[in-house]
Amino acid sequence: MDDLPPSPAQVPRRLLADHVFVRALRERDFTTVFAMAHDAGISFNRIAEACALKSDRVSQIARGTAAVTALATVERIAGGLRIPGALLGLAAQPWEDTAVLSTESQHGDDPMKRRNLLRGALAAGLTAPALAALTAARTDVDQTLSPGALEELADLEAAAESYGYGYHGQQPTRVLADLVTDFTTLRPLLTVPQPAPVRARLCRTAGQMAGMTAIVLHDLGSRRESRAWFATAARAAAESGDDQLHAWVLAREAMVPLNYGAPKAATGLAERARHVAGHRPTAAAVLASAVAARAYALNHQSEQARAALEAADALMDQLPESERSDTWLTYGEQKHHVHLSHAFTTLGDTRLAHVSQERALELSAPTSTMTRTLLNIDTAACSHHDGDTEQACRRTVAALTGLPPDYRTGLVRRRVLDLYEAIPAQHHHERAVRELRNVVAG
Repeated sequence: MDDLPPSPAQVPRRLLADHVFVRALRERDFTTVFAMAHDAGISFNRIAEACALKSDRVSQIARGTAAVTALATVERIAGGLRIPGALLGLAAQPWEDTAVLSTESQHGDDPMKRRNLLRGALAAGLTAPALAALTAARTDVDQTLSPGALEELADLEAAAESYGYGYHGQQPTRVLADLVTDFTTLRPLLTVPQPAPVRARLCRTAGQMAGMTAIVLHDLGSRRESRAWFATAARAAAESGDDQLHAWVLAREAMVPLNYGAPKAATGLAERARHVAGHRPTAAAVLASAVAARAYALNHQSEQARAALEAADALMDQLPESERSDTWLTYGEQKHHVHLSHAFTTLGDTRLAHVSQERALELSAPTSTMTRTLLNIDTAACSHHDGDTEQACRRTVAALTGLPPDYRTGLVRRRVLDLYEAIPAQHHHERAVRELRNVVAG
C-alpha cells in the first residue's frame, strides 16, 4: 500500500461494499456517487477540494444537472474519493493495494493463480477488495470488447461537431481547455482493439479535435504548438482514410506560415492540400484553393493568385449545401468572403476587397469577434493602399482597443503589425501612425 495520507473525502469502506454505490461507479453515475458520499457525511466542499472541482459543479453533478464525461475528471474523482480504479473501469491507482485489486498483474495468464487469488478475496464475502477484484477481472475483458465504445464515440463526435462552430464569443483559452480535455478522452478508446470502422471513426474524430486545437493555438499566436497539433491531426486523418479531412488539416496548417510571414511554405502546404482534396467540390478543396490564392498574393505571384481564386470560386459555386454551414470543418459563404477579402486586399484590388469585406461582415455573427476584427483590419489596409494612411491607422486603433485583452494577441496582433510595417518610415512620426504603434506595443 502507498504511503499517501487518506483523502479528506475518502469514502467509507461500507460504501464500497454497497451494491447501489458499486453499480453507480460501474456506470459512472456520479450523481448517485456524490449524493451517497454526501449522505455518508462527506460535504460537497470536501469532495470538491479532494477532486479539484468547483463546489458548485459538485453540487450540480449531485443534483443531476451536470454530468462527468472527461476521463481526466473521472480519474481525479477516483483519487479524491479513494475509489479503486477497477470499480470505475480505470487502471489501478497509485495508492491502491494492487496485489489485491489486480487479477493479472502479478500472475500473468496463470488461471490457477488467478482462481486462488479470487477465492481468497471472496472468502470474507463481497467486501470492497473482493468486488474490486471481480470488477478488475471483468474490465480486463470488457475493455478489449469495448461494448460502450460506440456510445462514447458518438458523444465525442457530437462534441467535435459542436466545437466546429468556433468561439461563439468565448475566450479562445477557454475553448482550448475544453477541446484538449475532450481530446484526451479518446486515448483509452484508441489503445484497445476496435473493429476497423470504429477505429476509422475514432481517428477521424481525433483528427478533427487535434486540428481545431491547432486552430485555436494559431489564433493565440503559438505557432510551434500549433504546428505540432496539426502534425498529430494529419496522422490521425491519414489513418482514418478520410482524404477530405486530411486535405482540410493541410489547408488549415498552411494558414500558420501564411499568417506569420512565410508565404512560400504556405503555398507548398496549400498545394499539397489541393492535391489530396482532388477535383470534387468539397469544403476542403475550396479552402485549399482560397488559402493558396492568399499565399500566392503574399508572395507577389499575382497571376497564380488570381488563378487559384478562380478555382476557389468555381468550386464554391458547386459546393453541396451539406458542406456550406458556418463551421471550422465546413466552408460557408462567410468564410469564403473572409479569404477573398484578405487575398484581394493583398493584391491591392481594393474594389473587390471591399465587396467581400461588406458581405463577410453582413454574414458574420456579432459574437464572431476575431473574424470581424480581421475584416476591419483588411478594410484599413485598403484605405492605406488607396492613400489614406491616417484613416487606416485610426480604424485599426479603434478595432484593436475595442477588443478584450485575450484577443489582442496572436493573429490579430500579427495582422496589425503587417499594416504598420507596410507604412513607409517617413510617415512613422505622424500622430495617427504613432498611436497605432503604441497600441500594438501595449
